[in-house]
Amino acid sequence: MNSHPELPRSPGKIIAVHTAFESRAAQRGRRPKQPSYFLKAGSSVSTSGSKVERPAGTELLAFEGEIALVIGRPAHRIRLDEAWDHVGWVTASNDLGIYDYRAQDKGSNIRSKSRDGYTPLGPELIDAREVSPRELRIRTWINGELSQESGTSDEEMIFPLEQFVADLAQHMTLEVGDVILTGTPAGSTVVQPGDVIEIEVDAAGGQTSGRLVTTIVEGPGDFDESLGMLPNVDDKQTEEAWGSREAAGLPADPNALPEELRAKLLEAPTAGLSAELRKRGLNQVSIEGVHPQTPGTKMVGVAKTLRFLPGREDLFKSHGGGYNAQKQAFDAVRSGEVLVIEARNEPGSGTLGDILALRAKHLGAAGIVTDGGVRDYTAVKEIGLPVFTQGPHPAVLGRKHVPWEADVAVACGNATVIPGDIIVGDDDGVIVIPRDLAESVVDATLTKERQDEWVAERVAEGNPVDGLFPPTGKWKQDYEEWLKSTAPQSR
Repeated sequence: MNSHPELPRSPGKIIAVHTAFESRAAQRGRRPKQPSYFLKAGSSVSTSGSKVERPAGTELLAFEGEIALVIGRPAHRIRLDEAWDHVGWVTASNDLGIYDYRAQDKGSNIRSKSRDGYTPLGPELIDAREVSPRELRIRTWINGELSQESGTSDEEMIFPLEQFVADLAQHMTLEVGDVILTGTPAGSTVVQPGDVIEIEVDAAGGQTSGRLVTTIVEGPGDFDESLGMLPNVDDKQTEEAWGSREAAGLPADPNALPEELRAKLLEAPTAGLSAELRKRGLNQVSIEGVHPQTPGTKMVGVAKTLRFLPGREDLFKSHGGGYNAQKQAFDAVRSGEVLVIEARNEPGSGTLGDILALRAKHLGAAGIVTDGGVRDYTAVKEIGLPVFTQGPHPAVLGRKHVPWEADVAVACGNATVIPGDIIVGDDDGVIVIPRDLAESVVDATLTKERQDEWVAERVAEGNPVDGLFPPTGKWKQDYEEWLKSTAPQSR
């Protein structure tokens, strides 16, 4: 190991971890079961004090304060318990990225994260021999205000730092000077030209990387469309870059239910709502065959839809992998929406699992309804998101289904569901309410519920149901008098 180390100016490899901190996973709603990675160009390295350009015409440049591991001894096919011995030094890093190019990169992050200067490192190296990988701390300041802070204890990390070294060394030789960026904690957000980012890594023994200082400046953005894609932003990337819809300044969803209507729907039972819809001539409004994972669940939300086709090997090959329609739908679900999945009443394969349920929960989904099966059934239940399904099944999606399209009319449990319909679920099942009927249906339901409660009290007193259920004659007069006596008094 070099006794007089210098910061790598152009490492042979810069390997970045997608998600490693528990706080970041909670913020994003995606907790990986195993680490995953992407590469950054060696030419993206810059030093403390550098100015980094945000190209003109882009708006979503986000910082990510990270702990960088610098390889000090070649590593190939090593054990986990010896992995830290191959780390020479630890320092601070900033995994900068332009979300305007994130969707176009489709996970490679080449254009979004490998621009010149987009991997600041330093300023000093901490000898890995003198620190514990469980006792490091990273902090990030934006214009002097603390934005990120986390340690590397087992409670704070999804994976221990040395796991990245051992895992990567299974597949390639890590050489001296290679850099591993180990993910960022919660708090990453958008920065603007003129902002100053400071990142510091320190250890329990007092060792420190010093503050890595980067200033954001405006740079040229004359992208040539004839050569490649132009930058583009949408609500999804804007929200992800800022960390939340509120922080991004995005307007409230226009399809969201008014709070007063939502409160009434939460109070109304599906049995009563179904009866009122039947009075209006709507009989095919029950999603058949689905049950709540947790008894006592009440679910109210606006329908977002996802459709699966019957399994076919050639179609699954073209539509089942990568960022398919299923993943896109779960990534795009909005607060207050219920994701309704058409699986053709086929429970013989999972239509979602714990990772997708966690993503929907983080995004504020009101629930999920699938007339198929659910994988990771217990883990999904523990997430606490209302889920109505035919039941558990261990098989992956491709056994029975091809993810095909989202935001279209679907047939779930023999009921037609249109995006924007209102979905209500409880222990009796799930029903679909056309948006334009919701107010009148729920008001009539609650009125009928009040009457039924009065009738139940009379029956409990020993009265027969003839003429009482529903009230007629004298019983009707008694009920109307009771209504008058309990009505709010006007001043």
